[in-house]
Amino acid sequence: MLSDIEIAKNCKMKDITEIAAQLGLGEDEIERYGKYKAKLSLKPRDRKAKLILVTAINPTASGEGKTTVSIGLADAMKRSGKKVCLALREPSLGPVFGVKGGAAGGGYAQVVPMEDINLHFTGDLHAITAANNLLCAMVDNHIFRGNELGIDTEKIYFRRCLDMNDRALRNVSVGRGGEGVEREEHFEITAASEIMAILCLSTSLQDLKRRLGNIIVGENTKGEYVFARDLHAEGSMCALLKDAIKPNLVQTLEATPAIVHGGPFANIAHGCNSILATYAAMGLADYVVTEAGFGADLGAEKFLDTKCRIAGIEPDCVVIVATVKALKLHGGADKTTLSEENLEALEKGLANLYKHIENISKVYKKPAVVAMNRFASDTAAEIDMVMKSVEKAGAQAVFTDVFLKGGEGGLELAKTVCAAAEKKSKLSFAYDLNDGIEKKINDLVKNVYGGDGATFSEEARAKIADAEARGYGKLPVIVAKTQYSLSDDAKLLARPRGFKVHVRDIIVKGGAEFVVAVAGNIMLMPGLSKHPAAEHIGVGDDGEIFGLS
Repeated sequence: MLSDIEIAKNCKMKDITEIAAQLGLGEDEIERYGKYKAKLSLKPRDRKAKLILVTAINPTASGEGKTTVSIGLADAMKRSGKKVCLALREPSLGPVFGVKGGAAGGGYAQVVPMEDINLHFTGDLHAITAANNLLCAMVDNHIFRGNELGIDTEKIYFRRCLDMNDRALRNVSVGRGGEGVEREEHFEITAASEIMAILCLSTSLQDLKRRLGNIIVGENTKGEYVFARDLHAEGSMCALLKDAIKPNLVQTLEATPAIVHGGPFANIAHGCNSILATYAAMGLADYVVTEAGFGADLGAEKFLDTKCRIAGIEPDCVVIVATVKALKLHGGADKTTLSEENLEALEKGLANLYKHIENISKVYKKPAVVAMNRFASDTAAEIDMVMKSVEKAGAQAVFTDVFLKGGEGGLELAKTVCAAAEKKSKLSFAYDLNDGIEKKINDLVKNVYGGDGATFSEEARAKIADAEARGYGKLPVIVAKTQYSLSDDAKLLARPRGFKVHVRDIIVKGGAEFVVAVAGNIMLMPGLSKHPAAEHIGVGDDGEIFGLS
């Protein structure tokens, strides 16, 4: 079979004006970025569409094909005669050059132009990085120029960022050699930065400006918060983001409209594409397929508990993506034998899927459909076990072949999802916003992760008390933890019980308007593996990129 990039290059893309026309948009309503990409205006629209959220079980290192299934589902819905639009996140260069690869789908279910989307695209992530680091530069310059605001250099909370996996930047020193005030600094990956969260959670340009001004830079020597607006930084930051805030329009291999915008990770950030992209898609189509990062305990939880609250939306159906291989891994199967039939491991691993179904249907009260991403190694006995087991769990499983067949391989899934989306449902939440921060975290652990609650370091408890005293106690909570387990320990697979989640740090994001609880040993700046994907990516003598996936 051809590689992802070869399939993408063989696709005959339509001019972006033809894609816009499918959504009822004229050429004067888009800003072209070449022949196949465009920016959409921020024009308010009535949100009429049925919203389909795609999430997954706790994944393997290479993922379970959630984006691929999202794209294939949208293509299948279009083949079924539906007016549909995708709303996806933008890839980060960290995973592209790391282990996981790009985020443009795979096989015959991709968004294109694949190389552009996986690399620089329309420059959104670069703009976010620049705005972030401009504020950092203004902080250090302010201190160097006399520190009129009295910023305490030991209590600067806003960090520099870079859209790359680089563990060497986790802990660095700046200002050395007399080039400023020397202090410790810590980089985050752009996908985890507060600017990324702000861009994705802003509901308008005016809201973006307000949120940028409310970023907490740090504290002064009196213990008072210093905000970005105190440095008069929000205007120049907003200038850098004035185009980045506009959603990007592209297409799938089957010419289905796709809005790709914003790229926060779900394990260390809130994991959803921008609210403005979702608004645009819901105003231009009858059905919108959107995704949330990693497992339903991470991306879907943050979509439902945070994004839906802020945006005033809720999904009509939730699709949970799984693979037989991943379920067997959760059941204790050896990585080298995942392609062999192993009903015992599969049965044990199904417990992970059951918990995610339970979360969607019983915690959030939404219809759940399981999309099994089919592999050639899946046996008839394994498929039968999954189908019957999921039915007993109160959901319906559909095996899809969108990787090999595109939209044709997702027709049954599309039919099942559209039927589920017609069911009346009202979104419930995993925690009450009016409760204290500790209570919200404990409720998340008990209701969504299936644990016995949380423990808190002394530093975390002190920061919670401080945040609540300053009036930030009613904000949503974003838990940063491993994606590989329902717990904060990546080694606890399937459906662990009796565990506690260990919260070691609390970070108040005043502009994004949520509180981050850092659990376990999760890092806000990932590192590269021993043999990252970057070793195999290159450009031929003809100028064509190869090795992207």
